[in-house]
Amino acid sequence: MKKISLFTMLLALTVLVSCNKDWLDVKPHGTTLEANYYRNADEAFAGLISAYDPLGFEVVKDYSSRVGLLNTASDDCFAGGGSYGDRATWEAWNTFTVDAAVGPQDDFWGRNFKGVARCNTLLSKLPDVPMDESLKARFTAEGKFLRAYYYFDLVRLFRNVPLFIKPVLPSEFFSATQATPEEVYAQIELDLNEAIPDLPLTVSDDMRGRVTKMAATALLGKVILFQNNESRMLEAAALFEQVNTSPNYELLPDYADIFKPDNKFNKESIFEITHTSAAVGYWGPWPPAGEGHIFTQMCGPRAYVGPTYSPGWGFNPINMDLVNLLKTDNRYLATCANIDSLEQAGVASYEKGYQNTGYFLQKFAPLKDFLSSGGGDPVLEWPMNYIEIRLADTYLMEAEALVRGGNTGEAQLWLDRVRARVGLPSVPATLENIYKERRLELATEGHRFFDLVRTGQAATALSFKGFTPGKNEILPIPLTELANTKLKQNPNY
Repeated sequence: MKKISLFTMLLALTVLVSCNKDWLDVKPHGTTLEANYYRNADEAFAGLISAYDPLGFEVVKDYSSRVGLLNTASDDCFAGGGSYGDRATWEAWNTFTVDAAVGPQDDFWGRNFKGVARCNTLLSKLPDVPMDESLKARFTAEGKFLRAYYYFDLVRLFRNVPLFIKPVLPSEFFSATQATPEEVYAQIELDLNEAIPDLPLTVSDDMRGRVTKMAATALLGKVILFQNNESRMLEAAALFEQVNTSPNYELLPDYADIFKPDNKFNKESIFEITHTSAAVGYWGPWPPAGEGHIFTQMCGPRAYVGPTYSPGWGFNPINMDLVNLLKTDNRYLATCANIDSLEQAGVASYEKGYQNTGYFLQKFAPLKDFLSSGGGDPVLEWPMNYIEIRLADTYLMEAEALVRGGNTGEAQLWLDRVRARVGLPSVPATLENIYKERRLELATEGHRFFDLVRTGQAATALSFKGFTPGKNEILPIPLTELANTKLKQNPNY
């Protein structure tokens, strides 16, 4: 019988005990049968580790960095690489020639449903684990947050997905059907609302990367905002207000400091996905082992020789439209690495890859100072984290929600704070200005494609890439998931 990858993942017969979190032991200890697991708090913690782990997957079926792929689908960047079709899955989304067989959908589907499966296993087992009840409540809350996070990705990327809130039995494998987006969003909100009371406000330094109350509050506000129900905008704004007025967060004075690999979990970070060079990365059975940020290697200039940077693979060259928007902005140098200028100055050389513009991602650049000297392949061991939610983002989301809810005056405060941090004067708090500010503030961080789709700008902004309205707002259901199942393909694929 044809392999059905989703259901293979949902079977979840093992609990993994190696992970990519700074707060975890990165030495693998093998696997344990799930049926014999969850006997005590330590084993429940290992199950929690496995639920966090897919957040940082850099390779699933193909090179599948979430931020890199989302940049590719946006007007911030191109696919790039060594030549046309270097990664066919990336190029398909870059030109919106995705079909059920070729595109990034297998990677996003696989990563997120593996996360859902591990969360469901954890949540089904925790009630019977003999352990401290307050600790159990926290583990449960973290599992619900993570399930909500994975499903938020799935519903935005595919819209029509099956909804699983418990482990799937073999008898259910081929009869599962897709839920409505409204049902999925309702479950996401339920999980987050149930998680928030039992999550801590802060975590200790040795537990950095674990979810906090404000991370869940921010995600709930974002979930409401993205549903575009104008009657709920002030509800979303009130959630962002809790985060934005929390004494645990503040904008960093220097914008560039947000992205420094030695400044992880800074005061601006609300939810951060961690990577480490401490776990030895090596090329072996696919996918390669390691817990590093492989996208860092992917987005560096090819065959580079010169100061500051290590050679990379040339992916995600920055679109000149974005470069030109940023050139008079103080965020420019922290966002764009102008490799052509180094070459023209005679201090560097590099190979011009596919769709080269001469400008590369500075925020995730392969900096020589952070090239691993451990025992594995350094290209698999970049330690750069990814900040999924940060304070300037929630400032701008609150500003947007307030404007859409009719409170422009208070929205002005949050927009002004983002601009003042980079030395820019106040502009009126209109939706147009807020959306432009989001593009500049969050450039190349993987938010732009979702923003274009949810605000109805995608058809215009992405027409030069071949975007088809009514189709390319979402990805197709992977071809392997349709055979012998009741799942239906998305429209126009």
